[in-house]
Amino acid sequence: MAVFASAQTSLPVNLEQSIEAALRARDFQRAYELSQSAVEQSPGNAKLWTLEGIALSGLGRQSGALNAYNKALSVSPDYMPALEGAAELEYNARSKRAAILLERIVKLRPEEATAHAMLGVLDYKRHDCRSAVQHFAASKQAISSKPEALAEYGSCLLNLERPADAVPIFQQILSLGPEDVHARYNLAVVQLAASRPQDAITTLEPLLTAAQPDADVLDLASSAYEDNGDTPKAVALLRQAIVLDPKKSKYYVDFATLCFTHQSFQVGVDMINVGLQANPNAAPLYVSRGVLYIQLGEYEKGESDFATADWLDPRQSSGAIAEGLAQIQQSNLEHALSTVRSELKSHPQDAFLHYLEAEILFQQSAEPGSPGFKQAIRSAELSLELKPHFVLAHDLLGKLYLKSGEIERSIEQSRMALKENPSDQESLYHLIQALRQSGREEKGELPALVKRLAELRQQTRNAEASGSRYKLYEPGGDPQPSK
Repeated sequence: MAVFASAQTSLPVNLEQSIEAALRARDFQRAYELSQSAVEQSPGNAKLWTLEGIALSGLGRQSGALNAYNKALSVSPDYMPALEGAAELEYNARSKRAAILLERIVKLRPEEATAHAMLGVLDYKRHDCRSAVQHFAASKQAISSKPEALAEYGSCLLNLERPADAVPIFQQILSLGPEDVHARYNLAVVQLAASRPQDAITTLEPLLTAAQPDADVLDLASSAYEDNGDTPKAVALLRQAIVLDPKKSKYYVDFATLCFTHQSFQVGVDMINVGLQANPNAAPLYVSRGVLYIQLGEYEKGESDFATADWLDPRQSSGAIAEGLAQIQQSNLEHALSTVRSELKSHPQDAFLHYLEAEILFQQSAEPGSPGFKQAIRSAELSLELKPHFVLAHDLLGKLYLKSGEIERSIEQSRMALKENPSDQESLYHLIQALRQSGREEKGELPALVKRLAELRQQTRNAEASGSRYKLYEPGGDPQPSK
């Protein structure tokens, strides 16, 4: 690999050695002054520009240093010291160019662990875990003593549903700080996700025997004991967590899940009732109690709880809508509506934009008969004209028709949505509501639909439970179980 390009013959060796000596002595000002003289004599020498960059960096003049490194790279694009210097500065400045430089480094030197580690961190911050894991794996030695990078590596492995591979990473983090409560909690989370409940119990033991154990730790330990076949211990720990933090609805939901698993439905209802006294507006508690009521055959009570949950938090009944509206719900609805309508002027045939307009108008609590409500119906209908099999638009129309008292049309839209997606809880819920309001039951259809809704809700909870039910602790906060 060429280093000095065409200026090799004019290299002032003694001056170069003087610059290097000044750098070793950390006399950055002297090194800079000498390098200025040197590059004037040999402006095509990549090494001299790089030495100037090192001197400027030592003086804290990062902009000038980067400029010097770039001059070196313009002379010799693959000159490694300049690549490394520029990459470090761009990385520290959080520049997008850092990744480009680092990729060039690992292409030239595939074994360059530090560059791989930096790329791993950048990929993690971009939420590209697949690429991050590859780079972290290539930099294990470089990050072996860096808990933050190890945590990012392990988190990505967990995100990619590779908990077994993440376990040794979190064991390494704990070995670096054996007294770190958060590192111990994280390791137990990963061990539980890797179906190693006994290991998780062993890991948590020092935290469980503390004078005042943390409620989240108790909740996590409860799951570990349940997975390990010790249900009485799991119940005892969960009760202890509830006593310590009676306002945290997740503990009651976890208790209800235990009761569901072991067919102790009434016990679960009783505990949820206690939870609702402390958390009367917690939609997940109503969902959990509704599921338990259905198992007890008390369909009307179950349906009533689902309706309450839907009223308290509409996202409980439709994950698809929650996802579709996530960005809108983070901002002002008036601003969101203005943005959508502006986009519609440019894209009048976009079915999803018409659906979003209708959903925003509905979210603004437009009343039946009002201009906003009528426009919501028109927008939803137009969305379906443009995209006849659009389930979200069928869902919304079913809801709008139900609210305006057009029961038959609501039933029709809900059935059309269910034809497209038989597991659509949103449309199933509105179909149940519409059938009840119509005053008719078709061959005992209503109880079957209510039970089906309960089953779908439980399947959703089981799917969540089969993944990582607990979030990892991140620096700056406390361990937070998944909601």
